[in-house]
Amino acid sequence: MNTRQMAEEYRLAHWAGILQERKESGLGVKAFCEKAGFHQNIYFYWQRKLREAACRELQPVANAGNGEVLVPQGWAVCERKESLTKESGLSIEIGKCRINVGREANNEQLLMVCRMLVSLC
Repeated sequence: MNTRQMAEEYRLAHWAGILQERKESGLGVKAFCEKAGFHQNIYFYWQRKLREAACRELQPVANAGNGEVLVPQGWAVCERKESLTKESGLSIEIGKCRINVGREANNEQLLMVCRMLVSLC
């Protein structure tokens, strides 16, 4: 990953946090932007950029005869063959990277680890 890509990833992550913050605040876009000190056009610009980035990462993948499913680039469609037990966890493999996640991990931790694996692989 070159410096331009890293800078873009940083900006996207920064604005993803701002959009999430607005959602959690319960405020409308206009009120949130006024409170945060920037114009709502900037908010909508970055919202569009985040959506475009998300769509670029999605690619169609055949889903075992059930049609196509969209998944992020470098990811695979997985099917659960057996139910998880209380002691078991999840194994995530992206490219040559693999990580085992215990059931005690929360969604934020899992999302952070997956993003890190994608950036490394």
